Formats: sequence, structure tokens, C-alpha cells
Amino acid sequence: MMNGTKQVVDADTHVSESQGMWDFLDQEMYRRRPVLVSVPDDTLYGERNAFWLIDGNIFPKPAGRGGFNLITPSAAKRQQTRTDISLGCRDLTDPVARLKDMDRLGFDVQVIYPTLFLIYLTDDVALEVALCRAYNRYMAQACAKAKDRLKWVAIPPLRSIDESLREIRWAKENGAVGVFFRGIEGNLTLDNPYFFPVYRQASDLDLPICIHQGSGCPTFINFFNLERNRQWSHSAVLPLFAFNDIVNNKIPELFPGLRFGFIEAYATWVPYLLHSFKRQFRGEWKYSSSADLFRDYRIYVACETDENIPLLADCIGEDNLLIGSDYGHNDPFEQRNFLPALRSQTTVPNRVIEKMVQDNPCAFYGI
Repeated sequence: MMNGTKQVVDADTHVSESQGMWDFLDQEMYRRRPVLVSVPDDTLYGERNAFWLIDGNIFPKPAGRGGFNLITPSAAKRQQTRTDISLGCRDLTDPVARLKDMDRLGFDVQVIYPTLFLIYLTDDVALEVALCRAYNRYMAQACAKAKDRLKWVAIPPLRSIDESLREIRWAKENGAVGVFFRGIEGNLTLDNPYFFPVYRQASDLDLPICIHQGSGCPTFINFFNLERNRQWSHSAVLPLFAFNDIVNNKIPELFPGLRFGFIEAYATWVPYLLHSFKRQFRGEWKYSSSADLFRDYRIYVACETDENIPLLADCIGEDNLLIGSDYGHNDPFEQRNFLPALRSQTTVPNRVIEKMVQDNPCAFYGI
């Protein structure tokens, strides 16, 4: 399905990593592959009764301090009983079924992000390299079956810059449309010069930096208890830190042409941070309109349908606003009614809505 000459793009969807992904591990690392483990479903963890064992730790950690929820592995009872999206759609073992689902939802293109890799997985550099390589190769092969419609964002093994540069080059040659980051990576904020070689190469290859919510800082995640603080505290808030660090340190000025996107962290925080910037840099603030900042710095932000879109379009600029359904993760009712809910908004000009699902994601991802 194509919408005339323009494509309708879902800017944020997900894959559920499957056991088949680990078949792409290099032979010498295969014995260190993530292993599926399970527990009875009458424990504290209930239907979250299956986990990945990676480097001696379980993922997801279903309770307590440092805990988090994920839709992988699919062997968990909670995932096995889902009826909203088939397993083949979620893990991309059946791309044809996923395309049919996209047709029903009204999307021509999906941009796909990880699930397991939203979490910091290991301190071991060699293992991180192997896991990222396996993910990237699995995604390249799966999306190649519908390369005009299924787009993927590459995961660089950021504990090794040399390996990251190799992976990004390979990913670009094999259909990737972005480079995945979380708001803090390990113990480094994203303004750190350590990441500059990655930014430079992404710019040279015309790939955007896609800063998705996720728990990339192992120290930070252990501050919070899953039951009391939820995942917002260590996951959704981190892109705000990245926005602050990147803008305040003028990182986009160092890499002309490089695009930055802030994905699945909502967007209503933008006016708050801009107010903070204006107070901090009263004598230096050069923008008569905040939208000029986003245009000049090539920054895109993804919002949600229930946010104040007119306010965000004015603040961020209607050419820099994205939106995604969170397909695979999101509530099935919201997901199924995503486009109708967006297009039925009476306070948002149709021009702005169509830019959010057509022109802007195509410009950001280079589609």
C-alpha cells in the first residue's frame, strides 16, 4: 500500500528478539549466547516466567531495585497468551504477516527499534560486540524481505568505537536508516568526545542518531525500585538528559548535517527544558523562535497522540515533529486506532498531521 507519492511512516516500532537471532553470533562466541530460562508461573513473577540469561544475569529483571519489564523473551506466559499481534509479527520471523498488519493499520513503512537492547546488557566488550553484530545481521536479513517497507535502526557496540564504526558502515550498506543510542551510554553522557567518531561517521553516511528511551546507565537503573518508581525513572527520562547535554554543548554545530532524534520519551518536556536554557543563557540565546533551534540543529522529537500537539508544533516546529505507534509494545487498542486518533484531532491542522507521518519521518530517517 502506498499513499500516492508519499509514504505514511510509523516512526517507532519494535522487534521482540527471538532465539533465532543468536544463530547469527560468531562461532567462537556462540557458547556465550543468551540462553532461555524459565521458572514456574506460580512465583512472585507470575506470567513473567521466562528470561534471557546473559553474562550471568537475567533479562528482564521482573521485580525489585534495578527491575524492568520487556516483551522479550516470547516464551513468557504473558507473551504467549497475547492475541493482539502474532508472534511472527513481533519477532519478524513472518515479515509477510507484519506487512499485512501494517496494511490494516494504514502504514506504508515501519522503522524498527530493539527491545532487549533497550537495557544495558554487559560490561564485556567482546560479548557486546557479538550481540550487536547478531542483532544487526538478523534485522538486515529480516527487513531485506520487504526493504521498501521495513526499516531498521542499527545498534553499535559503543564500548568499542572501532567496532562501532565497522558496524555502522556494514549497517548502512545493508539497509539501516539510523544509529541507536540511549540517553546515557554506560557512564558517559552523549556530549562526551568519546562518541564523536560515531557522530562523524553517521554524518558522513547520512544516518541520524536515534536517541530512544532505554536504561543505558547501569548505575542509574539501580537507584530505582520497579514496583515503586516504574521504568520512567531510569528509562524514559534519559533522553531528556541527552537533549540537555547535546544542546547546551552545541554538539550539532560540530557535525553539520547530522540529525538527532528523540524517540519514545514523549515531548511535553521540551518547553520546560527550553525555558531552562533561556534562563541559563539569557545573554547568548539567539533564537527569536524555539523552532529555529530545532531547525538549525536538525533535531526531531517524537510525541504521542494525547499530548498538546499544537503547542509542540509551535515549540519544536511542524517540520521537526515525529510520531510513532510503539507497535509491538503499546496497548493494542491504542495501537490499532493510532492513525484514526491522530487524524481526528480537531485542534491540529491536517497539514501538520500529515507532516508528522509523512514528510518529517522521511526527512529524519532519509527514507
